[in-house]
Amino acid sequence: MSARRAGPTLHAAMNKGMSEKKLWIIGTVLVFAAIMMWRWIGWAPTKADDENQTRTEDSDTPAAVGRVERRTLSNSLTIAGEFKPFQDVDVQAKAAGYIRVIYVDVGDHVKVGQTLAVLEIPELAAQLAGADASVRRAQEEIRRAQSDIERAQSTHSAAHSAYARLKQAADSTAGLVAQQEVDNSQAKDLEAEAEMASRQAALSGAQQQMEVAQANQQQFTALSSYSRIIAPFAGVITGRYADTGALVQGGTSSSTQALPLVRLAQTSKLRLVLAIPESVAAHIHLGDAVRVRVQALNRDIDGTVSRFADSLDRQTRTMETEIDFDNREGRLIPGMYAETRLSLREKKDALTIPIESVTRNGNDATVLAVNLQNVVEERHVRLGLEDETHVEIISGLSDGDRVVIGSRSGFHDGQRIQPNEVSGATTKTERDN
Repeated sequence: MSARRAGPTLHAAMNKGMSEKKLWIIGTVLVFAAIMMWRWIGWAPTKADDENQTRTEDSDTPAAVGRVERRTLSNSLTIAGEFKPFQDVDVQAKAAGYIRVIYVDVGDHVKVGQTLAVLEIPELAAQLAGADASVRRAQEEIRRAQSDIERAQSTHSAAHSAYARLKQAADSTAGLVAQQEVDNSQAKDLEAEAEMASRQAALSGAQQQMEVAQANQQQFTALSSYSRIIAPFAGVITGRYADTGALVQGGTSSSTQALPLVRLAQTSKLRLVLAIPESVAAHIHLGDAVRVRVQALNRDIDGTVSRFADSLDRQTRTMETEIDFDNREGRLIPGMYAETRLSLREKKDALTIPIESVTRNGNDATVLAVNLQNVVEERHVRLGLEDETHVEIISGLSDGDRVVIGSRSGFHDGQRIQPNEVSGATTKTERDN
């Protein structure tokens, strides 16, 4: 009985174990299939789901945008220039001589006509004395010639009267006066007339000698006046090249390398000299407003164009332009550099956008406009006048439109963005910082 009972019990236990094993295998397979199905569904979204996901991502993309607005634009040029004295000359001696005394030194301020130095020229004094003597001798010759003319006139008058009386008597009564006497009287009349003409020629020669003597006198007198070296204009002495007792050569002598006595500069008025490029030279006009930034003084000065060469330098292809500045206070120093801003063109009420929003490709220009649905649209625009921060829009945009500012690499046509409106001036400042 015991053996029969044990047999069925073992068989039932074995059947039960095999059933549990099958259930476990089936369950494992089902779980694995569910996992695979879940992963396949997650990795293979529909096209609609992909578009929804892209739109969701695009709607979260922030972008800086600026408004199309009207403002005054001015086209300007910033160029460096150097301050120069309004007048700057080397003061030289006209005649060679020794410096008797020199009154000025570097840094001295002088007035116009002030004596800078006195020269000693001994030979010039002798030449001037000789010229004076020649003038006096010529004056005596003129007086002598005038006396000779008076005597000749008297002799001619007497001879002419005698001839006239004899001629009248001979004509009135035939044979009353011998013809020989009439001929002799006529000859004396002609001789007296010739003598008078000779004396007049002598007077003319004496007068010419007088003019020559006076010219020499004036020449040596003028040279004598050059022994005093005077200031041609008010200014400051910027260089001194000779001392008392030095021998200086005349500045007009081409055979010697004459050195100046001093260098004089007029600094009460300065010239700011600019080299204007060829590309904008035609836009320069007299009276154009300029703003000058003097870095050494940390100040701005307003001025106007005073003169320009109206011709280009063939080597540098630039036109020299000058701006005058009053420097009676002495704040500006010749040689200082300054940055000058020239206003070339100006347009009021121009339709503008920030210059950072424009992409250029040759003559073509495009912007990324933002419509009312905050969707990006690429538009072609025509540009006009521009300054450092803004550019004029001739066509392609309207007043109040919005455009993307800055780099456009992260945006494309048809993309939805989250606009963050800023001003072009703020963007410019941020970019500089």
